[in-house]
Amino acid sequence: MDTIRKNIENYAFGVCSYLGDKFGIRSSTIRLYFIYVSFFTFGSPVIIYFVIAFWLNIKHYLMRSSHSVWDL
Repeated sequence: MDTIRKNIENYAFGVCSYLGDKFGIRSSTIRLYFIYVSFFTFGSPVIIYFVIAFWLNIKHYLMRSSHSVWDL
């Protein structure tokens, strides 16, 4: 079950799991907060979610490309 959850998190940008690991909070709790806050603020945290997802994607890409440069 845990591997299925990790695969879903990786395909869904992994923002909640990243924040959960960073702050020591369960990712499901962070996901619920995103949903509740989005409901009360008419979706503005969704923009923050996508900015963090973009930042994590760029970070992952840069880390992968920096390792491949040293492998030459």
